Amino acid sequence: MSEPLPIRIVDYAPRWRDDFARLNIEWLERWFTVEPIDREVLGDPETHILDGGGHVLFAVDAEDRAVGTVALKRESDGVYELTKMVVTPELRGAGVGRLLMQGAIDAFQTRCGHELFLESSSKLGPALALYESVGFRHYPAPRPGSHYARADVYMVWEPG
Repeated sequence: MSEPLPIRIVDYAPRWRDDFARLNIEWLERWFTVEPIDREVLGDPETHILDGGGHVLFAVDAEDRAVGTVALKRESDGVYELTKMVVTPELRGAGVGRLLMQGAIDAFQTRCGHELFLESSSKLGPALALYESVGFRHYPAPRPGSHYARADVYMVWEPG
């Protein structure tokens, strides 16, 4: 049995702001394009996520480097979007995403949320498999289109 990763999940702090943008922009540039809404949110997570009642988490390694992040964006009372989840390329597939996902679900439950949804892309098979493994189920989008041009998958968390 392999040793567990020396990764800890921490709450947002201003020192992590640049990492929030860096990690997400690297991923977006690799798979898609960085849309104006991405730059707006990534450049100011305090205003666009935290001030509205959301939450941002980071996966931090033994050298105190941010190696992943995820956010809960509050949409309305008890309704949150899981968004901006990314793991640095060299640690993808190593369990960091699962740690972030569990941290996000715990934060959602702490907030007494009643609906947790996400928008993703069918191009992201490993991410979709992770989401499904923790209880996200596919649904038709509740509204036409998305605020992300790349999104063609809509999922809602259904705890088991």
